[in-house]
Amino acid sequence: MTVKITNYGATITSIVVPDREGNMGDVALGYNRPEEYVNAFEHPYFGAVVGRYGNRIARGRFVIDGTEYLLAANDGKNHLHGGDRGFDKVIWDAEIVAGGVTFTYLAKDGEEGYPGNLKISATYLLTENNEIVMHYTGVTDAATIVNVTNHTYFNLKGEGAGAIVDHVLQINGSRVTSVDAGLIPTGEFADVAQTPFDFREPKPIGIDIDGDDQQLRFGSGYDHHWVLDRISDGLELAATLYEPKSGRVLEVVTEEPGMQFYSGNNLDGVLVGKSGRAYVFRSGLCLETQHAPDSPNHEGDEGWPSVVLRPGKTYDTTTIYKFSTK
Repeated sequence: MTVKITNYGATITSIVVPDREGNMGDVALGYNRPEEYVNAFEHPYFGAVVGRYGNRIARGRFVIDGTEYLLAANDGKNHLHGGDRGFDKVIWDAEIVAGGVTFTYLAKDGEEGYPGNLKISATYLLTENNEIVMHYTGVTDAATIVNVTNHTYFNLKGEGAGAIVDHVLQINGSRVTSVDAGLIPTGEFADVAQTPFDFREPKPIGIDIDGDDQQLRFGSGYDHHWVLDRISDGLELAATLYEPKSGRVLEVVTEEPGMQFYSGNNLDGVLVGKSGRAYVFRSGLCLETQHAPDSPNHEGDEGWPSVVLRPGKTYDTTTIYKFSTK
């Protein structure tokens, strides 16, 4: 397999893997040229590292140690993926390392409203087992919040090859974070049993996606955070994605407590990708390992792991995307 990455946004631009017959295909949505990422009128974070805080923060505000911080409201009245110029829109320093590349970026105190000078690194390694290992580390000189993730859109049939609703997905999570109409968590965790959100056993994504369910209507499909059924703090399987026609399989292994499954509901055929084909409705999906949306506003609440990073501590987390066929 072959992976291509640019230091603009530490962005994965291409993942070429074989199908069960050995035919190679690019399974990551994106563009051919850097300027298409930079100048795109609408760029839905294809392949990028998003942060300082991935996902949403209600009303673009949070409090640390009694001080309130205000962030950009770039998703309605809420904050999304680090703001107007998050990690996906900056040039990272790049260093070739054994088996991959390390990207480093210094997010300065006050950048996009966040406190603290945060030095963040994202290392991508490609292993002999067809794994993309993503290792993130960060240190700060003042208390801040950190929750970075990779925002690759996958289509295991091949980018531009139509909708992903026939992909078969399994998620090792028994609860989802309930959200309001703005996709901000209500603070409650809902049991997935007997709901369209039950992916504990593999099922086609499309089988329930248009069901009569208020949570699905809020997201125009799946755009929700699963609380993973973790056994320990180490690397554990979060999800398995299978595309029957090609036989391609993607396994997501992570140290993170949760995962956002987004079914590409905002893709509408306007954007044209590397193949020259339009990215139609639900033609890519994201499996973003992370802490829950709006966690900074639930600091100390039961079931909400802290996202605060303090001086002297290191943000350190790993996620693996492993490809195979069956």
